[in-house]
Amino acid sequence: MTAFDWPSLVGFAGMACIIGAYAYLTLNNAPHPLVLHGTNLAGAILLTVSLVYHMNWPSLVLEAFWAAIAMYGIGKALKQRGTNGGTPT
Repeated sequence: MTAFDWPSLVGFAGMACIIGAYAYLTLNNAPHPLVLHGTNLAGAILLTVSLVYHMNWPSLVLEAFWAAIAMYGIGKALKQRGTNGGTPT
């Protein structure tokens, strides 16, 4: 069994970010895309730090896709913000 060390704590913080972002998306009628995708990206980064220390290849690949999708969402939100006067849709 893996010890409960600092990479595990970082991983739990990442997990909390991703669960929080999903709850935010589900409970909010108009979620702000930068908050949603930024929180998902932070979660993916924190979980990746944990996975580097406690390697789990399938989870590491999942976090790479999760981060890529979040970065795409951030880019899309920033682009929309620039084209419609500052209000993301």
